[in-house]
Amino acid sequence: MDFSSPERLIETLPFSRNDTTAGSESELQTAVKGPAGSVDLPLAIGQSSFFSNVVQRCKTGETTSRAITGIESYLSDNQEQVWENSWVRFPLQRLSPFARQVLDRDLKESKNDPQSASRKDIDRFLFYKGEEPWLRIPVSYLLKLSLADFLGRVSNLPDPCRKTGLRLLDHFLNDNTSPETHSFYIQVPHSTGGCGKAVVREKALRFLFTQLLVHHADQSFRLKELGQETAVFFSPHAPIRQKLLNECIPDSFYRELFMSPCLSGWDCGEDKHAYMALCHEVLSRSQLNTLTKLRESGILTHNLITLPNISNISLANNGTHLSLGSRLLGAALADPHSGFTPAHEKYAGDLVIKIYEHFLPLFVGLYSAAPYRLDFMDFHPEKALGFLAHELHYTHLRMIWRRWKKKAKLKVFQKPITPFGPVWLDSTIRAVFGLRGDYVPDWRLLDYLVCLMSTEGCPALDGQPGNQERLAKDLMHLGVFHEKMPLYLFCRQRIRSVIGYSGFESRFFSLFENLGEDLGGAANLKQLILLMAVRLVATGRVTPRSIPDLPFAESERRQIAFASAIGLPTFFIRSHSPNIFLKQLIRPAARVRLSSRYTGYTRVHVAEYRRSCLEFLKREAGDLVALLGLEGTLEDLALRVREPEKASAFGKLNRRILQDTGVRHPFKLSAEEFNLAAEKVYRDSLRLGHIAEGLEILQEGFKFNSPLSRHVQQHEPAFLRQTQGGRGGLRFQETLQHLRQGTLNPVRLEVLMKLLLWTFTYEREQSDRALATAPSGARASVY
Repeated sequence: MDFSSPERLIETLPFSRNDTTAGSESELQTAVKGPAGSVDLPLAIGQSSFFSNVVQRCKTGETTSRAITGIESYLSDNQEQVWENSWVRFPLQRLSPFARQVLDRDLKESKNDPQSASRKDIDRFLFYKGEEPWLRIPVSYLLKLSLADFLGRVSNLPDPCRKTGLRLLDHFLNDNTSPETHSFYIQVPHSTGGCGKAVVREKALRFLFTQLLVHHADQSFRLKELGQETAVFFSPHAPIRQKLLNECIPDSFYRELFMSPCLSGWDCGEDKHAYMALCHEVLSRSQLNTLTKLRESGILTHNLITLPNISNISLANNGTHLSLGSRLLGAALADPHSGFTPAHEKYAGDLVIKIYEHFLPLFVGLYSAAPYRLDFMDFHPEKALGFLAHELHYTHLRMIWRRWKKKAKLKVFQKPITPFGPVWLDSTIRAVFGLRGDYVPDWRLLDYLVCLMSTEGCPALDGQPGNQERLAKDLMHLGVFHEKMPLYLFCRQRIRSVIGYSGFESRFFSLFENLGEDLGGAANLKQLILLMAVRLVATGRVTPRSIPDLPFAESERRQIAFASAIGLPTFFIRSHSPNIFLKQLIRPAARVRLSSRYTGYTRVHVAEYRRSCLEFLKREAGDLVALLGLEGTLEDLALRVREPEKASAFGKLNRRILQDTGVRHPFKLSAEEFNLAAEKVYRDSLRLGHIAEGLEILQEGFKFNSPLSRHVQQHEPAFLRQTQGGRGGLRFQETLQHLRQGTLNPVRLEVLMKLLLWTFTYEREQSDRALATAPSGARASVY
């Protein structure tokens, strides 16, 4: 960094112009549509020893029929015949030889050892139907196998595209339940305009490519003929029907049905599968342990509670992880003479994260959202508050719970009321007093453990090496977490010595209504905030004393993000808070007053806090905005802050859901009806909208005489001419219609996939060329 002048400083800061690299990770929802007699999930349930044992126990009178009624209802009451997170099954012989080769390797205990034995659980995947061998796999692995099958079937695929396709096989992974893909190449943004456009371009094309792999699997493996229509899409929270099933089955059977076997991406898939089981067991136990904290905090005041299920379903949520890296930091860490050490990286990184967390309300609900309706009967604190007891101090937890009940109008004769427990009683109270529940902007951030509060002796962000490992161990002894799991945070530092690059990964993005508008704006805003935070740290204007490493202070700043996710209008901070930076942000805010309820506290409106954060960015980062060319991003942010119902991600998703249902307000539907309708929107119209974005970006890349089209012209001129029209040619609007209707023929599909492979080949070459000009040590994977 060059401190000779302010102008030189901002140009040489990490995350400045020409320094930032970007990448993203997408967690995707899957569903298989078809009759119960054809789809894997209902077949697996019906044929399981668990189901058989429950039936036998009911027949002998050892248990009541209630134990089986819920499962039978799940299997029979499915008018749309949509089975979320189901696996697929088809004859093994439908795989091409190369796809079979990939499968055989992935079914080994150790993929890197050709002499390795098969996985011990191989019988889960291979079985006989009559005399014919069949294969059953999760959709996450179906995507990889579909790509391998395409590469094996298309004989005239140019060598650069084939190499790209082979490389992309390792980019199709899985989360605990869902498919997971990560960037096909590192995005190196242009000098102006921020990183948003590059991030959107890659993610949209990757999503489009994923959709084409689904189509190829349907055609080549003839899944539709077998009564299995597969869909892959963005959806933020665990499916409603999966939650209902989870209430009827034990945690081990839930893992058997829904947890990914980790066939792709790891050398020893069974070891990774065991780790996934550990995560589910830990979070399930962790939620049970919130009961003690809720009692200690005074929220639970009697013994009548509804126990959370021992099987926690929160790991079925889906979001986007957005990573930004700094080539300057990577080069400095790689150079032993730079004077910048891993200890400096850790110290500065933790402080940058603490600054960044103050601006989370600018993202939550505004750029990403997860709209969700809660029924009155969902307002048991032990269920509605999710993991908040592990994320917030008791004081802030009580404040949020009181304000949330007020927002949801849970009052009878001016007295607050929550469900008692017995369904017949609660449903009667709901009907008699018209208690409708609530509607929140981002349920994913409430239903999932997105961050962990520090303990008094183990701060998570004090800049000391090993602090998060010490905290994870401390939390393990408290029954909250496990030391083998990486610490959950809103924003996680990526350490070069561990992950290969130096930067920050945001893990709180739920669902984007429009990739170009929402994801692009969020990526630009993140880059701006990181650049501003680095300057504040580098110039000494913000120090660890400005943002103390105390659990209460940590909870105080994070409560604002959770208040934004719930849609609360206000929050409270101590009037004499030791968080100097937070007070600096709040001081100019309008409508701030001393609380009449909480002595020694100041009441702040969330909307005014957002406006104050925006003004802070304009005031403190105006020169950075000009340097990055992000004037349009701040104008867009101002509109979202000023008119969230119209311009925010939550507002746009809400309008889309209401238009699809034909009602004017979310409370015109029951909570279950609304949430199921939202899932249908994500599965259908929103998925098609994201496909259209990808096609538009692809078409733009191949416009006449563009660098990409010239690149393809040089290597495969006949193919490029074919895409311009004529027999077998690709007309993008017609293609979009065929994608909407599921009628994309094999010829169009092959052309479209080759266009994308050429695009990824070209973009990777451009990325490698840009990274080659960076200092040594700056080039690193974003995953």
